[in-house]
Amino acid sequence: MHYDPIKELLGRLFNRHPLLRKLFYILLNILLLRSWHVRKTLRRISSSLPSSASVLDAGMGFGQYSWWMASVFTKWNITAADIKSEQVADCNAFFTAAGLKERVQALEADLVTWSPPGNYDLVLCVDVMEHIEEDCTVFASFFKSMNINGKLVISTPSDMGGSDVHSDDDQSFIGEHVRDGYGKEEITDKLMEAGFNSVSVSYTYGMPGSIAWRLSMKYPVMLLSASKLFFIVLPFYYLVVMPFVVLLNFADLNITHSRGTGLLVVAEKNR
Repeated sequence: MHYDPIKELLGRLFNRHPLLRKLFYILLNILLLRSWHVRKTLRRISSSLPSSASVLDAGMGFGQYSWWMASVFTKWNITAADIKSEQVADCNAFFTAAGLKERVQALEADLVTWSPPGNYDLVLCVDVMEHIEEDCTVFASFFKSMNINGKLVISTPSDMGGSDVHSDDDQSFIGEHVRDGYGKEEITDKLMEAGFNSVSVSYTYGMPGSIAWRLSMKYPVMLLSASKLFFIVLPFYYLVVMPFVVLLNFADLNITHSRGTGLLVVAEKNR
């Protein structure tokens, strides 16, 4: 299933006014479990970063993480990079309208070929590496672009059912993925080879998170792919499932998982 057309349709719908875009960001933060884990991790490591940290949001997508970081960490300076020119234009227009253009700038870049010009204290990469074949090249680029004691935070599917692939016969739920997911050892080894000397990897999307993902993302996307008429009933659907999704996401966030369909990675550059 190709997920990008649905994302682009939602983006156009909520891009009509800055308040609608903020509402869209808030909904994403509630519905997307990865956002819960990423935001918790950013809050945890923020004390180890400079107060005016230089940040790269690598593969910003809709820009919701750049907006959240700029809103919560009001001295951070954020570069938001994405390969899609329309996303860059939309985000820059929103950042300007939201009064954030002095601290947040979006630019068009292919992470495989782009050499980041800045020295970053934090690189955030959410739901990006599963789309990039040349992952080792990108990891090496991240390392080169970072200051000593800089942090890299990655959220990506795992090889334990990430992309909804549970056997050799399954196909990825999202057709744009070039890999179904990483193993803990695989992504650790690749990051160490890139130069990172401290890598911590934990599972996300355990049992409660997997159920929440189906309710909040998989089933709605499947229905929207079948017919855009589902947009009419989508608000009523979410009114029903939202309380369950929030409870399941909260449970997933506060449980240590022995396995899960997602990975949360924190790597450090200490040399």
